[in-house]
Amino acid sequence: MPELPEVETVRRGLMPVLQGAVIESAEARRPDLRWPLPENFAERLAGRRVEAIGRRAKYLLADLDGGEVMILHLGMSGSIRIEGAPVKGRPGRFHHPRAAGGPHDHVVLHLAGGATVTFNDPRRFGAILIVPYDQIMSHPLLAGLGPEPLGNGFNAEYLARACARRHTSLKAALLDQKLVAGLGNIYVCEALFRAGLSPRRLAHTIATTEGAPTLRAERLVTAIRDVLREAIHAGGSSLRDHRQVNGELGYFQHTFKVYDREGQPCQTLRCKDTIRRIVQNGRSTFYCPTCQR
Repeated sequence: MPELPEVETVRRGLMPVLQGAVIESAEARRPDLRWPLPENFAERLAGRRVEAIGRRAKYLLADLDGGEVMILHLGMSGSIRIEGAPVKGRPGRFHHPRAAGGPHDHVVLHLAGGATVTFNDPRRFGAILIVPYDQIMSHPLLAGLGPEPLGNGFNAEYLARACARRHTSLKAALLDQKLVAGLGNIYVCEALFRAGLSPRRLAHTIATTEGAPTLRAERLVTAIRDVLREAIHAGGSSLRDHRQVNGELGYFQHTFKVYDREGQPCQTLRCKDTIRRIVQNGRSTFYCPTCQR
């Protein structure tokens, strides 16, 4: 499932084309994705101006004129393709080919000026909803989410307080969207490696008994922010050329240190151990037992 960096990459790629644009018409080529599309979906979007493109956790938020917001979730396999827009920059070093349109192009937005924005989702775990603007933060998909890991509300003090009474693993705590929004399995594994913290470590051990942050909490917050920023940068460079019909997102897998590297040598200088894989809460965890304590 796309995590925060992939969704943020999509948001940044959409902004030059969709923000401020008028949706001339919309096509819904099937009635549902993960859930049914909003009633009269195409009619409700026709003629609407997109005022802003935002993101909350792993959800894209398109503010529409008239006081409504379109929520878009990419699900397991969803992607967005832009065609007919001016070239802005060029694909970066993480560019990969992707098949062009086909039977999984489920929703198409035709913009005034000729550009199209297509939502493709082979497995149909994605979703598109339209909700009133004043209800967006109380919507069940968004209510109760923790702070954004790249926002001002996420720091060592907050993380220590949030983990102080948790006796689950640190890995499980960081995957809890109520603790911090948008983190997923890949970037938690990478951040824990950078911070030198074992995924098996109990979450409360990054705080003092009074709930104050330790050096572990400081290292972890820094690692999370660094990994996410680098991943966004890597992904964003491959979405700049919107005319590439086969333009895939640039993914951070090219610089993974632990994720999906089971049995391979640790890349830390002078470390002679290999990357291990364990299962935690039904998810694969990759780590170096020597570098992460």
